[in-house]
Amino acid sequence: MPDLMMPTAYIPTLDGEDRLREVLSGLRGQTTPCHVVVIDNGGKPGTESLLRSEFPQFEYFRPDHNEGFGLALNHAISIRGEGPVLLLNDDLRPQPEFVANMMAVFEKGEPVVAGVLLRDDGTNTIDSAGVVADRETLTAFDYLEGQPLAAVDGAPPPLGPTGGAALFDRDAFDQVGGFDQRIFAYYEDLDLALRLRAAGYGCAIAADALAIHRRSSTLGVRSARKYGMTGWSRGYLIRRYGVLESLRPAIRTVAFEAVVVAGQLLLDHTTAGLRGRIRGWREARGLPKRALSSSGLGDYSLRESIRARIRRFF
Repeated sequence: MPDLMMPTAYIPTLDGEDRLREVLSGLRGQTTPCHVVVIDNGGKPGTESLLRSEFPQFEYFRPDHNEGFGLALNHAISIRGEGPVLLLNDDLRPQPEFVANMMAVFEKGEPVVAGVLLRDDGTNTIDSAGVVADRETLTAFDYLEGQPLAAVDGAPPPLGPTGGAALFDRDAFDQVGGFDQRIFAYYEDLDLALRLRAAGYGCAIAADALAIHRRSSTLGVRSARKYGMTGWSRGYLIRRYGVLESLRPAIRTVAFEAVVVAGQLLLDHTTAGLRGRIRGWREARGLPKRALSSSGLGDYSLRESIRARIRRFF
């Protein structure tokens, strides 16, 4: 009989052999075991070779093509593994008790758990302790970003976990349909958090579940490709959640998006983010509007939102 309380860790990767070696080594050294499924969205043979030669105890899964973050995870979760669903990025270095500390919170009856990611600079500075968002514009931020690790103690819970360090009850994940398969990459964790909240699921922080995070190792922090993907997701979610249907949220949202797009144009000479937003908005046309829960969302001024984006930008 399988141990249904043993989590299955799912790690999507795109030709990330060197990054992947670190996270798999970290999982191999955990004080609490977990089943591991590596999802290879790339087209090079290196990932499979790495698993076969260095980590044969872990499971390898390769879709027919690059399915993107959410679809690849949905696909693997539906056919591989059992127990709680643990999601990890391939650019993490989890501490030895990461899984144990995530499970300790889960076993208290919390169906959704956020881990804590630290910057890869040796300062114990938080990179993300989950996802938070403004209730009017749905502008999303990494919770407690830039604050010392001590800020986690006693902090209220976030809206939901970041997709890079999350634990879900499998039934809850399945109930809301997992990730939105239309979102190729970026903000899929925000959307999942919003739908889980609407279904009545909160989120707790596992304050001692720590992992070092090398941010945006796959596409780079300021690449045009990333801008295009984040822009698409932003335009899509703005329409799916009816953000522009009321005057005040519409004005605040358009103002914020204009600042972000202008910054990308001036500093990186690309309109990829703008074009992505237009495509995402168009592709959400005709889809049913999604409901928002009254809980879990915050109130952030336009100035606070812009400052938070500038910190992330640099």
